[in-house]
Amino acid sequence: MSRLRTPAHPAYLSVVRASAWYDLVVTAGFATPWTYAWVHDALSSGAQAMGFDALPELDTWQVLFANLMGSVVVVWSILRIVRPLPEHGLFDGIARTLFATWQAYALAQGASDLLWLFFGVEVAFGVLQLVPWTWGRNAGTVPDGASPAEGRPLDMASR
Repeated sequence: MSRLRTPAHPAYLSVVRASAWYDLVVTAGFATPWTYAWVHDALSSGAQAMGFDALPELDTWQVLFANLMGSVVVVWSILRIVRPLPEHGLFDGIARTLFATWQAYALAQGASDLLWLFFGVEVAFGVLQLVPWTWGRNAGTVPDGASPAEGRPLDMASR
């Protein structure tokens, strides 16, 4: 973990890029109605093979929201792959906190235990991307030129 001591460290940007590749691979199939139907069937079959509950049947609203989420995440992933910045890791870590929160809520409401696999990855990448910012905040600034405003205090409102 010490290799990720600051958001400006190249290892940190590698984590940002790795999380983007994970997102692209996992969510690309959600971006269209046709690919989502295939992904839904594969996830449902996989869940049943592992002894978990099958996913609920597809409906128009579920497909729409899956496609919206998939489209946004694909674009966000490509940005982080092509041009990873420390700030992208910060915002992705915040987004993963939100995703993990809603996944935990879904699990508490009886969602398939298959969701635990995705929840674990969300939490892991969230921690890896947020902890270095906490260390930087404790020091008062983001060292090593992590942002265009080198040495600027970590007050997001002042940006």
